[in-house]
Amino acid sequence: MTPPVVPTGTYRLQLQPGFGFAEAADAVPYLASLGVSHLYLSPILRAVPGSGHGYDVIDHSRVSPELGGERGFRVLAAEAREHGLGIVVDIVPNHMAVPAPESLNRQFWSVLERGRESAYADWFDIDWDAGGGRILLPVLGAPLDRALADIGVEDGVVRYHDHAFPLRHGTEDLSLREALDAQHYRLADWHEGDLRGNYRRFFTVTSLIGLRQEDEAVFAATHAVILRLVREGLVQGLRVDHPDGLADPRGYLRRLREATSPDTWIVVEKILNGEERLPDDWDCAGTTGYDALRRVDGVFTDPDGAEALRALHHDMTGASEPGFAPVARAGKLEVLRSGLATEVARLERVLEHIGVHDPDRGDALRELLASVPAYRPYVVAGEPAPAEAASLLGEALTGVPGRLAATARRIADAALGHDPEFAVRFAQVASAVAAKGVEDRAFYRWYVLSSCNEVGGEPDEVGLGTEGFHAYARSMHASRPDTMTALSTHDTKRSEDVRARLAVLAEIPDEWEAAVRGWEKAAQRHRSGPGPDRYDTYLFWQTLVGAWPIDPDRMKAYLRKAMREADRSTSWTTPDTPYEQATDAFVDGVLNDRELRSSVQEFVERLADSARTVALGVKLVQLTMPGVPDVYQGGEAVLRTLVDPDNRAPVDFGAAATRLAHLDTGGTPRDLDDEKALVTSAALRWRRRDPAAFGGEGRYAAVHVRGEAAAHVLGMRRGFTVALATRLPVGLAARGGWGDTCLDLWKGTWTDLLTGRRVARDAPLAEVFARLPVALLEDGAH
Repeated sequence: MTPPVVPTGTYRLQLQPGFGFAEAADAVPYLASLGVSHLYLSPILRAVPGSGHGYDVIDHSRVSPELGGERGFRVLAAEAREHGLGIVVDIVPNHMAVPAPESLNRQFWSVLERGRESAYADWFDIDWDAGGGRILLPVLGAPLDRALADIGVEDGVVRYHDHAFPLRHGTEDLSLREALDAQHYRLADWHEGDLRGNYRRFFTVTSLIGLRQEDEAVFAATHAVILRLVREGLVQGLRVDHPDGLADPRGYLRRLREATSPDTWIVVEKILNGEERLPDDWDCAGTTGYDALRRVDGVFTDPDGAEALRALHHDMTGASEPGFAPVARAGKLEVLRSGLATEVARLERVLEHIGVHDPDRGDALRELLASVPAYRPYVVAGEPAPAEAASLLGEALTGVPGRLAATARRIADAALGHDPEFAVRFAQVASAVAAKGVEDRAFYRWYVLSSCNEVGGEPDEVGLGTEGFHAYARSMHASRPDTMTALSTHDTKRSEDVRARLAVLAEIPDEWEAAVRGWEKAAQRHRSGPGPDRYDTYLFWQTLVGAWPIDPDRMKAYLRKAMREADRSTSWTTPDTPYEQATDAFVDGVLNDRELRSSVQEFVERLADSARTVALGVKLVQLTMPGVPDVYQGGEAVLRTLVDPDNRAPVDFGAAATRLAHLDTGGTPRDLDDEKALVTSAALRWRRRDPAAFGGEGRYAAVHVRGEAAAHVLGMRRGFTVALATRLPVGLAARGGWGDTCLDLWKGTWTDLLTGRRVARDAPLAEVFARLPVALLEDGAH
């Protein structure tokens, strides 16, 4: 069977040691039965040995041997095709790994050995002048003089613990210190990476070095294997990781399209802020779905609870900021002065070169970068700046203090293309600032409702009305009907069912306040030492409710990552061990306290029915709205995971297949796992059976019902099928249920694909939703 050109539904598999191509092939029959049309694989090229994610590529010329190599991949592709499935592969054009030992990356090794004379010197984005012609390698655990005792030379190779570096020809007979000074690289204390590093990194990750995809030779070499697999028909789609790190995302996508075919489905991990749209001239189907995730979650979250939740957040944490915006700005400014200091210094050097000598240049640059309200502007050398870019930087200038305004204006002009090199580097740094300052810092400092704090999210925007959702869906159907939609990904900070439970809190802010204040009072007996403070404690309570049940080790690992990302009381670079140990002890105390556990369990049970309604609602809507829905591994059942690596846990596909078989042989759903599997399989199979209903020629329309509880329904028409979901279930129950609310459909013979029941066109909603809080109604006449 030949898979469709555009996927009707994808299933994300996180490949890693222990779950490679062979294990993925074993899951194919189940995934085909579930109804997806394509497997969506994490990166498949050779990565750092033991990598649990694959984004740290070390060799573009080989399919990962740890996953099964190219032979294993071909077996997987054949198995997928046998079952009518295509394959979408995640590719990583922005960076490569700087591994240990460094010899694992032969291109980087060559550059270390030969410097600017290496055939691969143009592969990497290195500022040679800043390093005095040498690459700074911040890998030492102490300054060089103190680390010398741990450095040795063996067989022409410099070794430091797991690291290995080439010895430049002609320096073999020098003393160790003299030899090190004569290399094309400089070994340095790891702290120097953020301050004096001279190669572009993936955000602030020194072990990931930026690639120059604008160089045709680099593009050709790093894409050769993937493009060959595409040409052979083994790969039908590509997911592009972090295009905002590239010098010219538009140009890259054009080159990628030319190297593949018009039929190759391409989506990009582009984070859209607010009402930002994907640039029209990007040759791709759309994004990886965070913009859709925000709208789907939002329409199932009650905006009427926002003010009470904000007040509680301020009181529980002692926050002095009036909203999230100043928190985000502060986070950006902090990373610009710390983790991204080397990137700012490089921008300053370019400004100096082009004649911006103002003494306040550095401050103005940082303030301007901190004020950019999206990831980055898109400016192409030799072309006038797009109106969107000019508008973006115009808005950014309004956030710059008046004393710096004149200098900031000159910098903004350069960033709009008056100087091509500066425009590119400014845009690349702006994207890193947004990611590190907002999503990896401020998002861990502000959680009015933590389910709003997802990638591309708006933590101060609690809830979205149905008309706002429909406006977004209509826009996507008209402009990007084949974009991807998602609920959970390998990057989500909380999976879909964690967020579904938290969404209910917006409907019961008073009850939530009473519960959390009671727990806080009872938990005082478990406090000893400096941590956790009020911020981290409030995050703990929200996480406890969302992810319940959760064991102490998982919770401690999550909180440690969250606290270090927040960089308030502890951090990755300067961990506060007493604070972290005290927080661990607090978690152990609470989760081993029978009385507190019982109280949390009771509260979660009171949320169960409402959380079930939200979980099934968001699932059905994501699966039926405009776009290609992705199911993250395990997300066809209850998925309550936290930020990576927690969300990379293996899935029991044997149990999943047994569950689906039970439903397919007439078994009734026994629990929420079964209900999610039922909704997922019914919607995916329908999409695969009737793909024309979802493409550009298909239909999308809002579907409304009649009656007093009409606001509690989100309905949409896709072709001749109607998807209906219950929203804001607590409010619905408080008004006494559906009452006289009923369907108002056009004439037809309707069957609910979820239950098999016949449904009248004007049926009462109490009857429609008698078994499930969602329905998928098909007009039998068509």
